[in-house]
Amino acid sequence: MNTPINRRRWLAAATASTGCLLAQGEGRASQTSSRPAGRAEHVISIWLGGGMGQIDTFDPKRIGDPKAKKPGSYYSPIDTAVEGVQVCEHLPRMAAQMERITAVRSVNHGVIDEHAAATNRMHTGRDISGTVTYPSIGSIIANQRGAIGDGVPPYVLIGYPNVTRGPGFLGAQSGYLYLTDTSRGPAGLSRPDGITADRQARREAFLETLRYAGKTAADQRLKDYDAAIQQSLKLSGPEFSSVFDLGRESDSLRNEYGGEFGQRCLLSRRLVERGVRFVEVSHNLNFLNGAGWDVHNAGIVDQHRLIAELDHAVATLITDLERVDMLDKTLIMITTEFGRPPEFDSGGGRGHQGKAFTCVLAGGGLRHCGAYGQTDELSKTILADPVSVPDFFATVCSALQVDHAKTLYDGDRPVPITDNGTPIAKLFG
Repeated sequence: MNTPINRRRWLAAATASTGCLLAQGEGRASQTSSRPAGRAEHVISIWLGGGMGQIDTFDPKRIGDPKAKKPGSYYSPIDTAVEGVQVCEHLPRMAAQMERITAVRSVNHGVIDEHAAATNRMHTGRDISGTVTYPSIGSIIANQRGAIGDGVPPYVLIGYPNVTRGPGFLGAQSGYLYLTDTSRGPAGLSRPDGITADRQARREAFLETLRYAGKTAADQRLKDYDAAIQQSLKLSGPEFSSVFDLGRESDSLRNEYGGEFGQRCLLSRRLVERGVRFVEVSHNLNFLNGAGWDVHNAGIVDQHRLIAELDHAVATLITDLERVDMLDKTLIMITTEFGRPPEFDSGGGRGHQGKAFTCVLAGGGLRHCGAYGQTDELSKTILADPVSVPDFFATVCSALQVDHAKTLYDGDRPVPITDNGTPIAKLFG
């Protein structure tokens, strides 16, 4: 099955393909020569909780057979807008836009068997520590760049909160505002039933009196918490709250995005338009196959429904950002705990694989090439251009003009932002 490509996209794809071939040939040695300078202003991070199988999505290989226990892909590959780059048959919309996308096929880490530890690794870039609570990549970007303009949070999470997604030692001001339902805004910004505007005003006046009469907090953590309260009060007004009203968008556009996951992607576009710096969109709350991306056993049978939903929503997000002239300003990143091995388990599904998997970048003003990195004939071993999690995060930081080599401090303890990662220099023009 071939994807139709128009003339403009053919020219862009040819350029992208040439650039990618150069990137593969030159390797990573040249990446240390200088710090690449990006031009993105926002990140929309799409989290695929459970472990997206690269061999069944963005790094397809020969067809396998779960009944015969023959390792391989579950779906057939299709061509994309970038010559020589294929994806699975359930990603046709993204395939047609691959000149705006890079599937980084050589991401790897040493955390394999446990979801919580791998989720932490893919949000903070580090292993869990008993002495340091590391900040997430969202909190790092929020801390280093802040929101664009007043009255806007730097970091919004559309999904369930946890420490892995949080600010760690950076403090509450680098934390997130969160919501779990796009049909209404964040619960923390909504007044409880029975609290009128006048009553809320009296409460705020009383809080200000207590603050004025009390001693100035000496602990920086208390200062950060107090600043977070003040920010929350500002955000609870109607000006920012209106961004969560998806009813302001046309029915045709909302339908184009699709179901709840698509509506989250639409909301992410509205949030970055409003000036939010970093938005994480979770795709692990509305599973369509009973198992989500963690496709052990029979969960793999309807995996294609998840892949198709991802394809539909993300392709629409790309074209929508382009429509409002924000695609080059907004880096879309798709990450997951780990990948899946080519072998099938006893129930026909797949286990976990952290030594070779795929994360995806799109937009953000990068020089995309369809795919970066190379795995073997079964997507099990990296053959060229390995990308560690710190390397991937360094690429994101550089795209957002954040110095990936900068050192932060947990008290007196120095903590490099990306644990000494190196950006993928060939993605920068």
